[in-house]
Amino acid sequence: MRFLVHVGKYGLLLKKIFSKPEKVKIYYKLVLQEIELLGLNSIGLVIIVSLFSGAVITLQLAYNMDNPFLPDYLVGLGNRDTMLLEFSSTIMALILTGKIGSHISSEIGSMKVTEQIDSLEMMGINSAGYLILPKIIAVMLILPLLTIMSAFLGILGGLIAGPLAGAVTVSDYLDGITYVFNPYYVTFSIIKAFFYAFLISSVPSYFGYHVEGGALEVGKSSTQAVVTTSILILVFDLLLTQILLQ
Repeated sequence: MRFLVHVGKYGLLLKKIFSKPEKVKIYYKLVLQEIELLGLNSIGLVIIVSLFSGAVITLQLAYNMDNPFLPDYLVGLGNRDTMLLEFSSTIMALILTGKIGSHISSEIGSMKVTEQIDSLEMMGINSAGYLILPKIIAVMLILPLLTIMSAFLGILGGLIAGPLAGAVTVSDYLDGITYVFNPYYVTFSIIKAFFYAFLISSVPSYFGYHVEGGALEVGKSSTQAVVTTSILILVFDLLLTQILLQ
């Protein structure tokens, strides 16, 4: 029953977000600010995690496929498909949920408990649209780009670590990442990134917007937002994989 209450309140919040838009110029500036705050500040994390993850995946594949009947180019192929199909979209989204989602929830929650949101409403401003819509647009613009960057860096990490560790040669690895390449895998990853971006920006916003109490409740709301968003990402990962890869 409580779940249905949250779904209903979430739907009403979305309706409020996408209604009564303010001036376009205001949103343009806010979106640019959110892109820098939520997106550009996450690039360092994406670079580090993707490079090392691609390196680890490559080494694990190489050591577990040490079989004379298996060609060495499968290491590169396995790392490429793992990064494109799952890691760069889903796993990276889960990682960014902890950074972006918690930030959004705590920011809006703090404004809620300090009655700044009430002040916006008293001035006739659609507080939900003004505070949340720029975040949704910014994350939906930046996350697909971060996903493609993550995939590229993961493959690059494998190219660096594999030959350095003697697990696979450069030529075999390059043969693997170009073998039977399916461009639809990139499209699939980008589609998932758009869905995840909406969840990462809207769900924590919901928890922050409806928080009640003080600083302690803001912290609890932020934790709940991250957990709920992570679960929803996994659910949508299953659904989208079933629908788009049939």
